[in-house]
Amino acid sequence: MPKNPRKPTTPKRQTQKTAVPQSPPAEKETGKKHYDQILFHDWCKACGICMAFCPVKIIDKDKHGKPVITDPDKCIGCRFCELHCPDFAIAIGERHPRRRKTDDKE
Repeated sequence: MPKNPRKPTTPKRQTQKTAVPQSPPAEKETGKKHYDQILFHDWCKACGICMAFCPVKIIDKDKHGKPVITDPDKCIGCRFCELHCPDFAIAIGERHPRRRKTDDKE
C-alpha cells in the first residue's frame, strides 16, 4: 500500500476575536456613580459659566436665564461647574444608595 504523502493537520486557532453584540450591562454591574447637583438660585447671577463648562451639557437656562439641571442622572461628577462658578452657587456631591430600612419612611 502506498503511504499518504499528506500529514493530517489540526485546525489552527484563530487569533482574531470576533465582535459579539452584547446588551449594555446593568448599572449595578458597571459601578457607575451618580451625583446630586444643588443650585443656590439666590446666589446665582446667571453668568452662564456653569453651562459653558459642563462637558455633558446637562445645565440649561430657565426663562430668567438661571441654570437648571435638565438630566441629573447624566452628570459625571467632574465638578467643572462648581469650580468655575464665581458665586459658589452650585455644588456637586456623590449620591449614596439608601442603606437603612428607615430611610424609606419620612
